[in-house]
Amino acid sequence: MIEEEYSSYEKSKIAILPVPYEATTSYGKGTGKGPEGILNASHFVEFFDEEMNRELCFEKGICSLYALDMKGKKGKPALDFIYRQVVDLIKDNKFVVTLGGEHTISTAPIKAHFDNFKNISVLHFDAHSDLRDEYEGTKYSHACFAARVAEFTTDITQVGIRAQCIEEYKFIKEKKIRTFYSYEIHNGKYGKNWDDRVLDTLKKNVYVTFDVDYFDPSIMPSTGTPEPDGFLWSETLRLLKKLGKRKNVVGFDVVELAPVKDFPYPDFLTAKLVYKMLNYFIKK
Repeated sequence: MIEEEYSSYEKSKIAILPVPYEATTSYGKGTGKGPEGILNASHFVEFFDEEMNRELCFEKGICSLYALDMKGKKGKPALDFIYRQVVDLIKDNKFVVTLGGEHTISTAPIKAHFDNFKNISVLHFDAHSDLRDEYEGTKYSHACFAARVAEFTTDITQVGIRAQCIEEYKFIKEKKIRTFYSYEIHNGKYGKNWDDRVLDTLKKNVYVTFDVDYFDPSIMPSTGTPEPDGFLWSETLRLLKKLGKRKNVVGFDVVELAPVKDFPYPDFLTAKLVYKMLNYFIKK
């Protein structure tokens, strides 16, 4: 646990917003327990980052907020509620990390940052495009979040995609969504420095939305819709570190962890991912 001196709202630069929202998961369940799983595991992540030679939590302060009460909220009203909370945090000059929950929630913090920052690109890590206009009778499904984002910006770069329907494929071509497919990266289309090609597509300011099913199921089995041919830890961190050096990351979310009882590793991996991203993105 971090002492109050470094974790109070007033003294913290970083605000962690847990959003345990789960309403449309279509295969595996349990994303509503994702924020709690991440926060519980975070108690065992070392304060010191040997790669960056810093103790970020003491340097900047990290406040974990109470989880949003999402009971009785669904679809657009739920997103509007999340949006207002994130906007308030941004206006308080906090660096906001939103923890899901299913990927549906990400539309809200992305819109909040889009409305409060200029020259912003969205960097989307995922196994799925999530660009369906509608899924299972709703436009506010986890499979549709990026389509809702595309209603206010198409400045989106997707990394790791390896599952989509033909309508999503056509949408990508029509709207010129920059999509780096898993098979293309792994087959060498962009060379060894494929991460540089990703970064070249982004504006100065970047919002990151990270679905943990981007990772290969061998290291991230605790997610609702795992897909083979995913990505590993080191190659992912290399990209994230370069991103932090070259761009200004204004906020991020991490979603779709579905904790499995008595199997803590994926929870810990996600908690460490969040801390590594903060270390890379928050300047000294």
